[in-house]
Amino acid sequence: MTQPKKNTVHTLDITGYTAEGMGVARLEDGRVVFVPDTVRGEQWQVQLLKVNKNVAWGKGVKLLVPSPQRVPSDCPHSGPCGGCQFRHMDYAEELQAKRQRVEDALRRVGGVDITVDTIHGAADTHRYRNKVQFPVAKGKRGVCVGLFRARSHDVIDVSDCLLQSEQANALGRTLKEWMQRTGVSAYDESTGKGLVRHLYVRTNRAGESLVCLVVNGKKLPDEMGLVSALRACVSALVGVVLNGNTKDTNVILGDSYRTLWGRDWLEEQLCGLTFRLSVPSFFQINREQTEVLYRRAVEFAGLTGKETVLDLYCGIGTISLAMAGKAGRVIGAEIVPEAIEDAKANAARNGVSNAEFFCGDAGEIAHKLAAEGVRPDVICVDPPRKGLAAQVTDLLADMAPERIVYVSCDPATLARDVKRLGERGYAVKRAEAVDLFPRTQHVETVVLLNRKKITPEVDNPEEMV
Repeated sequence: MTQPKKNTVHTLDITGYTAEGMGVARLEDGRVVFVPDTVRGEQWQVQLLKVNKNVAWGKGVKLLVPSPQRVPSDCPHSGPCGGCQFRHMDYAEELQAKRQRVEDALRRVGGVDITVDTIHGAADTHRYRNKVQFPVAKGKRGVCVGLFRARSHDVIDVSDCLLQSEQANALGRTLKEWMQRTGVSAYDESTGKGLVRHLYVRTNRAGESLVCLVVNGKKLPDEMGLVSALRACVSALVGVVLNGNTKDTNVILGDSYRTLWGRDWLEEQLCGLTFRLSVPSFFQINREQTEVLYRRAVEFAGLTGKETVLDLYCGIGTISLAMAGKAGRVIGAEIVPEAIEDAKANAARNGVSNAEFFCGDAGEIAHKLAAEGVRPDVICVDPPRKGLAAQVTDLLADMAPERIVYVSCDPATLARDVKRLGERGYAVKRAEAVDLFPRTQHVETVVLLNRKKITPEVDNPEEMV
């Protein structure tokens, strides 16, 4: 059998998807080929771009048999832009791909024999994001304000991203016009020079917007001129903040903030509660779908009004306060001090008296609760993409809650942690996916794990009759 080589063309059938949304096919020798912008069930002529020992990457050069689920992209930036991976297929197929991704991860990595039969799709797949951080760069034709090219840090000028609010897109265009008019420079990653690095925009359900300019320094020329331009662009603008970040880093926000005009926070409604959000506050980017996710987490917790709930990675208290309405006591834990202060303020703002918040890592909180004789009935975790550290899964098991509700933004790390918890006596009972990020590769999952009942050993089986 001839070994496949780079640039050769092969006729291949697309049989599934990668976690990143690329189509999966196989060569005659069994080697897997990843092909972007393809749909399961299609047949393509594929040119191989890179060939490794076990896998290859290619691009479709001719579509031979299209899928009924293929649709023309409605975004003029599709292809070069790395923001969306599923605009070439209908939403039903996208949901099926995401549901299958979660189920496969739990089965193959987690060792869990479970069917994820539910994925909660979004009612609207357009303009659902309530926060955007547009990178700013110098392009061949001037200032670019937009998004990164796929798998690179090249900035594509995007005047209207269909995932963002109309206000955020308009503010991006206004910043670009102001920079071109005033000659203010864009940041250059390769040299560390230039001034404007990112435009950050947060919007709320009421249509208000909060803007933050991230700059490579401490100030901007003509700051009030920029403020006037932004206010003229969006009448419901509530504040403009300047953030300084002079470090050579991919971290977007720096440590220093200065309010140029208005206020430095925005209020948002979620699950009947009010939250105050500053620029660095973590808050899910799809408001409507977050409410679906949190409702599922509360239901999975099985609360009757008596339970003590421990919410690890509680952030500004969103899940904690959603749980508090049906729990006896909620304890939120978070390692970021500013987030804990926000969580306490949010509890007070909403008149919630049965939720308390502590700053510290999971180990510190576990020891504190043990010293107080507190045993949580339910533990909820919503960790970052990297999932739980091994010692944290051990801590959860050592605290021996009846139920663990795991909210995850990455099926692979979720599955790894589920396997670890299974080894410590916890079994997955339910799993559902929620699509917070339509048209992109990302998907959220909520899983319920119950503590396994241990059958006592007996020397004489007749004693059990």
